[in-house]
Parts: sequence; structure tokens; C-alpha cells
Amino acid sequence: MAKRQSLKELQERLAERLTVARSEAVAATWLAIEAGGRRFLLPLVQSGEIFPLAPIQRVPYTKDWFVGVANLRGGLNGVIDLAHLMGLGSSAGTSDRTTSESRLVSLHAALGLNAVLWIDRLLGLRSPGQFAAIEDRSPDDPPFITRALVDGQGQRWHEIDLQQLVSEPGFLLIAA
Repeated sequence: MAKRQSLKELQERLAERLTVARSEAVAATWLAIEAGGRRFLLPLVQSGEIFPLAPIQRVPYTKDWFVGVANLRGGLNGVIDLAHLMGLGSSAGTSDRTTSESRLVSLHAALGLNAVLWIDRLLGLRSPGQFAAIEDRSPDDPPFITRALVDGQGQRWHEIDLQQLVSEPGFLLIAA
């Protein structure tokens, strides 16, 4: 009988701890990145794996933001330089911007495109509670920038809708 009572008390304590953990948990919504000196937020549900910079095979006669293809986990992925795509790239090539913090962020498989975004560095995970204000996107921003958010330090972040990005007609047309 004492064992049953102890088991019941244990179950009650575990249920209480789970309830507290759920209420205190802050769910991350975005992967925070930097590209071309600008801060971006990629929705976690649209993002895939994060890879260290891998050897990239250049593809001639393509737009400057399409760097080439990389073999990642046995699959070929198109490599898109996010800074150049956003118009933030300098005339210097991507190899001049390569650092130990450079990464490749894959698009989620549900988006149906074997592509990765070349970013300058990862800045961690972010949740809505970390932002003080939400602003409308600038008219100069491409349509896949859905909004701008301002964090507690006054830094401006731009949310990229990856589904909308891959739906852009110009995104799939990589020929120069």
C-alpha cells in the first residue's frame, strides 16, 4: 500500500513539474543570422540543417548571388549568397568574406528545393518575447522580407519568409 501511495505522489510531482516547465518554456521561433552586415531572422519551421562551409563547385554563367553547388550529406545543393541576393554584397567575391563563422543554412525539405543560404555568421535562436517592437517592412525590401523587428538593444532584424523566397520567379532563374 505504501508503494502505491509513493508512486501516486511521484506521478503528481512529475505532472506538476511538467506543467511548470511548459508554462516557463520560451519557444524559439527564429534562427538569427547575419549576412552582409545586416541581421535576419529565418523561421525555424522553414529552416533545415546548419553546415560548416563546404567546398563549393562554381557554376559559370549564373547570377552573382548563385555561388555554385556543394555536396552536403551526399546530396547536391545550390549555394545562394544571402548578402548578394539582398543587394548587400560588395564587388569582392564571397571567398573574400569567408571566415571561420561562415555557415550554410539549408532550406527545409518541405520547401522542395535543394538549396542552402551562405551566411556570414549564426547569432543563435530568438523568440518573439525578445523583441520590443514590430515594424512594417520597408518599401525597398524584397517581398520575402515580411517585417522588421527591433530588439531590446535597439537593433533592427528582418524576418525572411523562406517559402515566399523560393516562390519568387527570379529565385529559380539563376542564369546570368
